[in-house]
Amino acid sequence: MPTMKKENERASVERRNFLKLTGSGAFTAAMVVGAAGMLSSEAAVAQTAKEEKERESAADHTMIIATAYVLGASRSYPIMQLDLKENIQNATNGKVYVKLAPGGQLGTGDALVQKVQGGTVQAAQHSLANFAPFAPAIDLINLPYFCGANQRFTNLVGSDTWKQQIHPKVEERGFKILFYVVIDPRVVALRKGGPGPVLAPTDLDGVKFRVPGSQMLQQYYRLVGANPTPVAWGETPSAIKQGVADALDPSVGALYVFGFKDILSHVTFTQAVPDSQVFSCNLEWFNSLPADVQEAIEFASEVTTQQNLAKVPAARAYAMSELTKAGVEFHSLSDEQLAVWKEAGGYQRSEWDQYKTDLAGSMDVFNQLEEAADTMGRYYVHDA
Repeated sequence: MPTMKKENERASVERRNFLKLTGSGAFTAAMVVGAAGMLSSEAAVAQTAKEEKERESAADHTMIIATAYVLGASRSYPIMQLDLKENIQNATNGKVYVKLAPGGQLGTGDALVQKVQGGTVQAAQHSLANFAPFAPAIDLINLPYFCGANQRFTNLVGSDTWKQQIHPKVEERGFKILFYVVIDPRVVALRKGGPGPVLAPTDLDGVKFRVPGSQMLQQYYRLVGANPTPVAWGETPSAIKQGVADALDPSVGALYVFGFKDILSHVTFTQAVPDSQVFSCNLEWFNSLPADVQEAIEFASEVTTQQNLAKVPAARAYAMSELTKAGVEFHSLSDEQLAVWKEAGGYQRSEWDQYKTDLAGSMDVFNQLEEAADTMGRYYVHDA
């Protein structure tokens, strides 16, 4: 059994090197070499640890960036945290050292938003849905079919109108937006043993649809005929397995990275709402930095934005491939089929008017934002 012996030896070396690094406090170095698949190389481990230590000691500022995702997640879920770390360090010419806290080490979801707002960490990744309670204007992105498609979302958040009208409202709450992470739109994903594929709103009749706490998403699924069933994210896998809920709506990448592949049967691309993320920064900390460092961090964020957009189709393809192997069937909708969904629950309906004025400030501002979503921006991104 020479092959098995070699594999065991390799695994032993990787564990030993990982523990050596983390035991010396070089957790970020351990994560970097682990993500690059270099833990079996003593030389690579030593070199990376040395580089990280030198970078940290030479930096004028340390920036903790916390995320909910392990570093390898970008293969199917392009969260880009290693890229952001590298880009900030390089763009600031080493003046900022980024210490990553991935995989939920410092919390997930709204816990990370709170830590950024309170200054416990300098920056963090979180969903826009979790961000909305802290910066309500952001919730505009959850209006169904307003910016569900990747290109419309990218047009919107990259526009001068969004930055002039929405970012000041976010900054009033103590946050600086670094960059928006395009993942893909939310989907309609059905459990194994449950209802058949959903191609039209009428197919959702009586379907128990798992929803987060968002009142907007709950209203949307009622409009398209489902039975919204609020379930905490941590309880969702068991709820789907047990039939407490028949369906859920994260993006394909999220379904894969969170381990749903073996309990789903059908996935339909309805393109209603983006399942997007954001990296936010503590505004007070950011403003305390020298002007050249601030400018460099903004440039690094812009570079990472472009890397993220390029990564989206490859990440989706990998997630879909893995889900297909597990027996999941995918369904894309024609323009005619999508029009039926938009008519049933889209943002043009009067039920959404109060949300528009409350979140945008006025219907006039909302109309400007709608025009921005409709207008091709600086960047192209692939849509599912």
